[in-house]
Amino acid sequence: MAPPTVRPTGVERTFGIDEIIVSKTDLKGRITYANDVFLRVAGYTEAEILGQPHNIIRHPAMPRCVFQFLWDTIQAGNEIFAYVVNQAKSGDHYWVFAHVTPSYDDRGRMIGYHSNRRVPARKAVNTIKGIYDQLLQIERPHRLPKDAVAASLPVLVKLLEDSNTTYEEFIFTLAGEDIPQEVAA
Repeated sequence: MAPPTVRPTGVERTFGIDEIIVSKTDLKGRITYANDVFLRVAGYTEAEILGQPHNIIRHPAMPRCVFQFLWDTIQAGNEIFAYVVNQAKSGDHYWVFAHVTPSYDDRGRMIGYHSNRRVPARKAVNTIKGIYDQLLQIERPHRLPKDAVAASLPVLVKLLEDSNTTYEEFIFTLAGEDIPQEVAA
């Protein structure tokens, strides 16, 4: 099911620096758990959000190639950190510093994904927004999502190669010392 079409308002929502947005999904990305902070910031009730695809909060200013990179990473069994702009039910947006990990059952089988999202450093948001804008410019002419990803993902990979860094190292350098030590450890 595609997320509902909501027009972005341009209004930014925030949440407390001491708060963590938490959600869990099954392997197909359907939401199985959302904490109270998630519900409040995204503007959904638990009944509205459970069972929905996580991309229900996808903001159109978020490049498809970044989500593809994220999904490829977690489906391979690895964790990932990313700056993400999400869209609330109202069309307002909110930036997060996300940490997404696979979830496993007691036999070691991957059963879903777990995401913790914190307030991002403003310096990092300002930097990543410029990069995301460039990736979106590359994606816009493509009608099909897979074509958009095919056009923009090599640009993201080249950015990392030119910076002689991994994606994770790049993400952590965006905010420098603004990232809480327990997150960077």
